Amino acid sequence: MSSDWIAPAKRLSNLPPYVFARLDELKARAREQGLDLIDLGMGNPDGPAPQPVIDAAIAAFAEPRNHGYPPFEGTNTFRSAITQWYAKHYNVDLDPDSEALPLLGSKEGLTHLALAYVDPGEIVIVPSPAYPAHFRGPLIAGAELYRVTLKAEQNWLLDVKTIPEEVAQQAKLLYFNYPNNPTTATAPREFFEEIVEFARQYNILLVHDLCYAELAFDGYQPTSLLEIPGAKDIGVEFHTLSKTYNMAGWRVGFVVGNSQVIQQLRTLKTNVDYGIFAAVQKAAETALQLPYDHVKSVQERYQTRRDFLINALRELGWEIPKSQATMYLWMPCTLGMNSTDFALNMLQKTGVVVTPGNAFGEAGEGYVRVSLIADCDRLQEAVNRLKQAGIRYNPQEAIV
Repeated sequence: MSSDWIAPAKRLSNLPPYVFARLDELKARAREQGLDLIDLGMGNPDGPAPQPVIDAAIAAFAEPRNHGYPPFEGTNTFRSAITQWYAKHYNVDLDPDSEALPLLGSKEGLTHLALAYVDPGEIVIVPSPAYPAHFRGPLIAGAELYRVTLKAEQNWLLDVKTIPEEVAQQAKLLYFNYPNNPTTATAPREFFEEIVEFARQYNILLVHDLCYAELAFDGYQPTSLLEIPGAKDIGVEFHTLSKTYNMAGWRVGFVVGNSQVIQQLRTLKTNVDYGIFAAVQKAAETALQLPYDHVKSVQERYQTRRDFLINALRELGWEIPKSQATMYLWMPCTLGMNSTDFALNMLQKTGVVVTPGNAFGEAGEGYVRVSLIADCDRLQEAVNRLKQAGIRYNPQEAIV
């Protein structure tokens, strides 16, 4: 019996194609053809988690009590490690029982928060370009999106002054992210003060994604939303262990901030999952307690790759500003192509994988995101392949 007549929910048809899934298909096809790929597409850190984290997980696996259903709200010790981390890094006091919630990665929490707070037709303010979960989560919830275009000439900062009064009065949530994915932009403390004042004025829930908190260079220290007086009244902040601790596949993150918001998200999650495997929580707890030497070594690794690739691309015509944070370069397209065609051309001609900017929204057009997830020898090989293929940057042909 044919099931063609059974239509999927409209919420799925409202979603644009997920570019990373499409890239995975193209990469698999290229590998089948024997192409040696240099994959700088996804923000997927190379290498294993730190050894103390692995050791903690192995020990936790041996504990029979860790193999049952974990607490919905996470273990007491992991929540305490989260709040202690915030006190140490940002001098922010949080109640581990009501103001912290472990997540199956920050993407899960960012998406579920929209389901917990947004009814169909309600307005959510999102930047463009942005990490896809920031706008896909609200779309799944049926939100009406108001997109604020981020611009290079404004250092990719979200300008709340451009938001019309009628939109601000009706908006329910505002998603944002600094240090920023994909643009690598950083925001000064004054920006956070302004956005908190804006949200308090219009009673908008701020949703800040701080997943690149520790991938900062040249002495730069990112700002936490929760450092700003009054922010906890109208905001929550998400973080992940995927990047700094090479735990992308472990699926572990957390959200902190307003206790009422935390409780509502917890209520939703009790209906859709059972939380994080307790052994993974023990490993994550260990990660947050690692000495600063680990974080410093991670920062040095990405800073070295950043400097190397920026210098190497300069030989091909690209002048890319040094990012102060994240694990990416935001690279303008050339050859008169849009970002998808440019990325596909690069993949087909060189085997180098990058992410087209339009994967992050219409305002990402004209750029590709390059992940610094390979050692310098592979980055040099990638540049050599671009050179051999005649792929260079010509500002006169660029789409910006």
